[in-house]
Amino acid sequence: MRILHLIQRFWPAAGGAEQHMLALSRHLVQAGHEVTVLTSDALDFTGFWDPAQRRVEARQGAVDGIAVQRFSIAHLPAAPLSYHAVRRALWLGSRVGVPLPILHRLARLTPRLPALRPWLARHGHAFDLVGAMTITFEPFVEAGLAAAQRHGLPFVLYPLTHLGAGPTPASDALSRYYTMRHQLDLARRSDAIVAQTLTEARYLRAQGVESRIAVVGPGIDPNALAGGNGERFRQQYGIAGPMLLTLGSMCADKGTPDVVRAVQQLWRGGRALALVLIGTILPDFQQFWDGLPAADRRRIHLLGVVDEGTKRDALAATTLFAMPSRTDSFGIVYLEAWQYEKPVVAARTWGVMELIEDGEDGLLVPFGDPVALARAIATLLDDPVRACAMGQRGQQKAQQHTWQHKGAQVEALYRTLVGAG
Repeated sequence: MRILHLIQRFWPAAGGAEQHMLALSRHLVQAGHEVTVLTSDALDFTGFWDPAQRRVEARQGAVDGIAVQRFSIAHLPAAPLSYHAVRRALWLGSRVGVPLPILHRLARLTPRLPALRPWLARHGHAFDLVGAMTITFEPFVEAGLAAAQRHGLPFVLYPLTHLGAGPTPASDALSRYYTMRHQLDLARRSDAIVAQTLTEARYLRAQGVESRIAVVGPGIDPNALAGGNGERFRQQYGIAGPMLLTLGSMCADKGTPDVVRAVQQLWRGGRALALVLIGTILPDFQQFWDGLPAADRRRIHLLGVVDEGTKRDALAATTLFAMPSRTDSFGIVYLEAWQYEKPVVAARTWGVMELIEDGEDGLLVPFGDPVALARAIATLLDDPVRACAMGQRGQQKAQQHTWQHKGAQVEALYRTLVGAG
């Protein structure tokens, strides 16, 4: 099959969706298919709205046999304020009943990619199937859907719907930015949807999505994750005793400040605990970090983005893993921690609750509650036997989520859709 994938960023940009698309596309290439990825030139996540951020210079290239075509972002005047104003206008317009065509046109500005649609018009016929990932970056999804329909190709959507931490799915304020009317319209017009969890699939069905839905979710490659050297990491950073690790973009929605606050409470209680933070540092966390006492900053290992080898070493070195996020539809990092038999602590959010069984392979706490988070961390530190058992059960569960299994499911879906077409 000749497969076309669209996503907002791609390797070397770091992120859960980016990692998901790279691993999936790599699996399909290894299975003998041709895969092309269309993406933006943003290297930093904030580059979608801030023209001062880093970009990937090469417009064309290949990654592990995957052909990559990047398109320049044309920022709106008065960026970044204009970008956020448009996103807010979309949210309000969705709530007050602005017609869908207007919402779709407005969404094309976040980000604006002038060369994307012309490229699809010229080259779209050369593919057998189109897939797009991440519903909150509508310009890629809508452009891919339009090209698929123009050329009579099946279209597959990976919405990665963040259903939040409310009492019911999509009931909190943040999740409404992932479930706007024009976004759900794109889901309804897709030929098939790859959902992360049963919770996401049920929510989409309840919103009138009648497309074929396959619950697959992301996976890990155990061989690629192997080889972490915990002792090397601890020696490099001078860490002895218990260690807490978090991986992922650092911001309030990921719960990173709550991790820091929880560790500060434990420190005040006399507990020795090293904290390691790995991932992209977003502006709101940088502001939080700058306001911390200098003595606390010196005790925290703020590493930012690291290479894969360092990440593996950190996973091998840590005592437990915590990421109490409300913006994850699944959470690949929990699988990565489980692969190293580490117990995990996460926020009790829709989607994540389906992956982590509270008290069995990890602990779940309310989002935005550093006191509960500190209590959960202390529970695992004080009962290493229970923590070890949780990590081992998690490692067994992680074996159900490898790309050997997940990639084969997606490939079978693609073959069915192309055959039907």
